[in-house]
Amino acid sequence: MSAEPSFCVTRPSPFGTFSIVWRGTASGPRVYRIFLSSERASAEDIAQAIFPGVGRKSHPAIAGLGERIESFLEGHAVSFGLDLMALDGCSDFQRRVVLAEYGIPRGWVSTYGRIAKHLGVEMGARAVGNALARNPFPIVIPCHRAIRSNGELGGYQGGLAMKRALLAFEGVRVSETGKVLTQRVCY
Repeated sequence: MSAEPSFCVTRPSPFGTFSIVWRGTASGPRVYRIFLSSERASAEDIAQAIFPGVGRKSHPAIAGLGERIESFLEGHAVSFGLDLMALDGCSDFQRRVVLAEYGIPRGWVSTYGRIAKHLGVEMGARAVGNALARNPFPIVIPCHRAIRSNGELGGYQGGLAMKRALLAFEGVRVSETGKVLTQRVCY
């Protein structure tokens, strides 16, 4: 990581708070992480643990991103660009995975195995799942759209209730037993 100071913006959502950690660069602000609250910890606490001493400061572009994420988490259809995301902090493999995930349209899902096959990584479902579990930009990179090959939800940084709700906002039905019910499968 750079020696540049990091800043954090925290906003409310129906799923608890989320935090955006960013830095100013010569080309403008860059987002290094987006944290979702979970049952175990708030987004602010996670941000402080990973970025000790992070400052509280915003920027118009970061505030706009926060507003769009908040709107998305309220169930609105929102599109996100990648121009603010510091993808250079991802390994080459993780970057390929998150870009594939970014390509899954709203209302669609894919499986970890299908994504791996799309990337030319045979038997790579677990590697894809691990890369998405460490997705530094949840919501912007819609990792809630990745499911297990048997149709089950799989994991999610914000918890399974949040994953289920985000899919429901997009019109993807999930059975009471946790199986995704859709024919709209990408890759």
